Amino acid sequence: MKSLPKVFFVTGTDTAVGKTLVCATLLAGLKAAYWKPIQSGRQPQTDTQWIRTVTALDASHFFPEQYLFSTPLSPHAAAAQDGLKIELDYFKLPDCRHFPHLIVEGAGGLMVPLNERYLMIDLIQHLNLPVLLVARSSLGTINHTLLSLAQLYSRGLSVLGVVLNGPANASNRQAIEHWGQVPVLAEIEPVAHIGRQTLSEIFAERFKVEHARVNSQERLPDLASLHADENCAEAAECGARARSHPGD
Repeated sequence: MKSLPKVFFVTGTDTAVGKTLVCATLLAGLKAAYWKPIQSGRQPQTDTQWIRTVTALDASHFFPEQYLFSTPLSPHAAAAQDGLKIELDYFKLPDCRHFPHLIVEGAGGLMVPLNERYLMIDLIQHLNLPVLLVARSSLGTINHTLLSLAQLYSRGLSVLGVVLNGPANASNRQAIEHWGQVPVLAEIEPVAHIGRQTLSEIFAERFKVEHARVNSQERLPDLASLHADENCAEAAECGARARSHPGD
């Protein structure tokens, strides 16, 4: 779909806010490819395995994790428990030229540690991708969402929009759009059964992707001013190419 970039990153305001459900919905609607670079926990199944089951897409749509850890912990802790260390330069976008989109899903929220130096937001910046932010629709979401947006803006990262999971809440949606200066692209209410048909219907009925847009540089100071001034890199063109990494 022309309004969405070729490759984008799905992150959340917290863990268990529905990032994987949003990714599954986008995959079903866009017939996209999916990559979760870091997976903490293998049981009862990984996020990749779950999305493949509910979307019924074949294996070609799914790229293997860069790091797959045994325990469902913060990435830095899960890596340590497995005797490993996450290296930022190890990440490189997979070749997705045969798909209309590649959806990259993070683990937890923006500020979860990857190692003693880097956070999840550093991985997003390293991959140089625009971001779709997933949040709960319930009480507390305004604070968590605005704080997450402030972090993204302070790094000069492009924000496509917000997706709210849970019972519809017009007040919270309006507050996020007003104070966050960002569109809410979808509100996904609870569903009894999740399957390919249901996901396709949710995408068709709920996602306002025709309004998706990347925030311009002129809008960055609105929330970035809540934090110490940083040197923000200009947001890169949305595309499928990966940056070259030293040591590859």
